[in-house]
Amino acid sequence: MDVLQISIALMPFLLALMSRMGKAIVPCLLTSLFTVLLGGEPHRAVVAWCVGMLISAVAFRERLRAG
Repeated sequence: MDVLQISIALMPFLLALMSRMGKAIVPCLLTSLFTVLLGGEPHRAVVAWCVGMLISAVAFRERLRAG
């Protein structure tokens, strides 16, 4: 994987860091790691990435709602 693919795979984790919710950071980190590890199998990597983005998007939305 090149740098662009790794940065895309880490998007859920980075979005969870911006949400500052501790409950969302660990699952998003795990899904990002699974996305990187499953990079050779694109269908499984996309599922892991989508789950991570869903978790991080909900956490970020809750931060915007609270703030």
